[in-house]
Amino acid sequence: MSRRRFDQAMQRMREKDPGTREDAFDFLREHADAYVDELIAEFAAETEDPGLRCWLLELIAEARSEKALDLFRERLEDMDESLQFWAVRGLEMLDTREAEQALDQARANGFIS
Repeated sequence: MSRRRFDQAMQRMREKDPGTREDAFDFLREHADAYVDELIAEFAAETEDPGLRCWLLELIAEARSEKALDLFRERLEDMDESLQFWAVRGLEMLDTREAEQALDQARANGFIS
């Protein structure tokens, strides 16, 4: 996949029109595995739009990449319940021993139930 298509989709996800945003999200969801590095970088850089951060974490979860393991672990302690939800879901979707250990530890520490 080209970086140009990713950049265009990200630009459309920042548009005001809900339909344009949804279309861009749908494109990225279909190609999340190809853009996981870019999605992780966008998540780290996004500080102003909580809704976009949540969508980005959802897309990263859809990628099902172990590259996101540390990001999901960090978000388990997040005060934003939407981000915490997608961190849990991302770890569940990874379905690895390390992901299960992260979930078990978060439960033991009382971050998730």
